[in-house]
Amino acid sequence: MISVQGLTAKYGDRVVLHELDFHVGKSELVGLLGPNGSGKTTLLLCLSKVVPLDSGEATVSGQELSAYSARELALVEASVPQRQEISFPFKCIEVVLMGRYPHQREFGSDSDEDLTKAMEAMRLTDTLDLAQRRISEISGGEAQRVIIARALAQETELLLLDEATANLDVAHKMQMFDLFSEKNNQGATFLCAMHDLNLAALYCQRLIFLKNGRINIDGPTMETFTEENLSEIYETEVRIIPHPSTGVPQAMFVPGAGSRQQTAGSGQNM
Repeated sequence: MISVQGLTAKYGDRVVLHELDFHVGKSELVGLLGPNGSGKTTLLLCLSKVVPLDSGEATVSGQELSAYSARELALVEASVPQRQEISFPFKCIEVVLMGRYPHQREFGSDSDEDLTKAMEAMRLTDTLDLAQRRISEISGGEAQRVIIARALAQETELLLLDEATANLDVAHKMQMFDLFSEKNNQGATFLCAMHDLNLAALYCQRLIFLKNGRINIDGPTMETFTEENLSEIYETEVRIIPHPSTGVPQAMFVPGAGSRQQTAGSGQNM
């Protein structure tokens, strides 16, 4: 589904991603993890053709990324950004219908099918009651679920999620990942940049950890989600316990451990 070889990306003279190599197979649900500034968002922007590759290659659904037009790529992949400011007071249903544009003829109007698909996406994301409200008049969490509905209405085989549920309350966060898991079981592929390690462990079959713009660890969740790996990547002490219902590993961070490591590091530099 996604194949990346030697991908390097820069902002000006600053290299953000260093020669990444990885593959995401069809129907995988992969978590993209790592500290702030590790390059997670930049990687998703590269795969969306928002940020150009400085060097290397990326293919999506068997075709070189550079060969896609914007409309062609929108038929293959949908994105949920970390933050999206919609400056115009569109109704929420209008925002969700924007996801239908690659399926329409140029300058075409919304069809009955488009409206049906949009309403179904809103039902799945628990936003039907917001359909006629202005997106500028709802909460940040509600707006984020509308943006997720827009991506689902796009009906693509690949979804790129950048902290898609970060602003949601616990119930809706779990509801959205239950939905992503269901879509994944139906054949959709997900690459999800996340900071919530335990949520990633609960739902993602595989984890890719970035650090300093490089892939540090890549493998099945049950093999990579370890005390040693997490402590090294996040530079703080971590303990792992099994989830009481599923047995999936969950991370417990040790209070004060980060401060102790920083103090120790400062002493070594003196």
